[in-house]
Amino acid sequence: MRLLLDTHAFLWWVRDDPKMSTAARKAIQDPQAECLVSLASCWEMAIKQSLGKLKLEAPLEQFVPTHMATNGFLQMDIEFRHVARVADLPLYHRDPFDRLLAAQAMVEDMPLVSSDPAFDDYGVQRLW
Repeated sequence: MRLLLDTHAFLWWVRDDPKMSTAARKAIQDPQAECLVSLASCWEMAIKQSLGKLKLEAPLEQFVPTHMATNGFLQMDIEFRHVARVADLPLYHRDPFDRLLAAQAMVEDMPLVSSDPAFDDYGVQRLW
């Protein structure tokens, strides 16, 4: 099963944060799971780091690739079809990164690992 990780899911996994649900943890640990991290999440982390809202244990350009490789996560590029899908989404959620993640999950027909119930309004299959 392919899983798209929300930004906080990636960070909570990497940091072994107890806020991550048991179901999400089990899904990510499943040897059959193919976990993807969107470039939208990397962009979000970069912006939050530059604003001082996110503290990482290493520079972003080391932190993300190291943890992606360590965990066997794959990068999901942002494609035009993902961006185009955002144009059709109702404004249930105003966060541009979350809207793009919702669009990617919809276009790629894959569950989104996220604690954020705002995705439910879009009909995204959310795993938490």
